[in-house]
Amino acid sequence: MPVVAIAAEKPLAAKVLVIGHRGASALRPEHTLASYEKAIADGADYVEPDLVMTKDGVMVARHENEIGSTTDVASHPEFAARKTRKTIDGVAVDGWFSEDFTLAELKTLRARERLPKLRSTQYDGQFPIATLDEIIAFVAAESAARGRVIGIIPEIKHGTYFRGIGLPMEDQLLATLAAHAYTRTAPVEIQSFEIGNLQYLHGKLADGTHGNIRLLQLLGDADEQPYDVTAVGGQLDYGQMMTPAGLRTIATYANAIGPGIRAIIPLKFDHLLGEPTALVHDAHAAGLEVHPYTFRPENYFLPLDRWQGIDPRNVSEAGSIAEIRTYLATGIDAFFTDDPAIGRKALDGMDNSK
Repeated sequence: MPVVAIAAEKPLAAKVLVIGHRGASALRPEHTLASYEKAIADGADYVEPDLVMTKDGVMVARHENEIGSTTDVASHPEFAARKTRKTIDGVAVDGWFSEDFTLAELKTLRARERLPKLRSTQYDGQFPIATLDEIIAFVAAESAARGRVIGIIPEIKHGTYFRGIGLPMEDQLLATLAAHAYTRTAPVEIQSFEIGNLQYLHGKLADGTHGNIRLLQLLGDADEQPYDVTAVGGQLDYGQMMTPAGLRTIATYANAIGPGIRAIIPLKFDHLLGEPTALVHDAHAAGLEVHPYTFRPENYFLPLDRWQGIDPRNVSEAGSIAEIRTYLATGIDAFFTDDPAIGRKALDGMDNSK
């Protein structure tokens, strides 16, 4: 991939934005309308639907195409025979897969908590799987009722895999966004851990007719690769993408990067926060915003000195606020959080201008 120098820095975010990660996934089963509703009520600026495909070509919100861990499909005897093993992005996975079900069949399932050892299961079985169309319509109605614009940040999951089985997502996503009046004007940021689909979308958006749509390059661990690179035997990894030269290349097709939070401030051997890396500075120098993932309020996910009590399941609101504020001081432009109410509190009293 050629390195292209940026002639002038792009304008960065006017304020720090709170992104409801899969909605308010610390409080409701992820990727349900109830989760998005809670995120919006708690002050999220954006909500995030991860997108996978059904057998009949409908985009639905699930974190992965394997749905056994987030729905009650295992309790449906009529679908028992559909449990199988597939290789997804190079990894063997056992379970039930969205692309083996029609939308009508998926609508008979109900969502459940993905992290039952850490989070409440009180809402298991209450909420159906949502389509992208339903999510857009819901967010539009919430925006009108609350008198504020709410952005949508869809992630294309397993883009290479779905393209390989005849269910490509990129053009369908653009068509769906164009079909709704709300997403023709409201902020939209399409994200992916792969590169090729974002570059393709950059080309499709180059005429400026979708000026409300931006692109976010997600970044995994430094030694991991985007799967579309792995699939063709390439050598590029996320660590190389996070160098100044790699960031300048990303800036030729994307508006922002989404690294894991520990790529910005790593944990030391004692599980306390270390010193910030140069990533935010280098990304800004390349004209990219930085939207890291994911702040979670349970002790289990926090640095040890931010815990509340000794139970890993305990929610440490004060600890999470303190952690988020430490990251805000590095100059990040937005952040993903499982609890948008805590994210909003972290911003209170801070200078939220850039």
